[in-house]
Amino acid sequence: MTAASAFAGMRRVSPVVFRAGCPDCRGRVELAASALRLAIGATSRTTFYSFTCPECGAAVRKPAGERIVELLTGGGVRTLRLHSTV
Repeated sequence: MTAASAFAGMRRVSPVVFRAGCPDCRGRVELAASALRLAIGATSRTTFYSFTCPECGAAVRKPAGERIVELLTGGGVRTLRLHSTV
């Protein structure tokens, strides 16, 4: 089997795009997975995602519930696991 025959019929996958809002400029932006960061903490209060608004340049940090974590990790967003020092 050749590589060409192994991949025959496969479709090209479009990159995942996430939509988010900026609280500073109120802009609605579309972001690639590479533009987002996800931090997973020990509690819901320490689990968040962040990005830089492409419209105004503000650093944005928003809480991430279970569904958001699932969507972001499934879409290839880089994840940092925060560890408790206690």
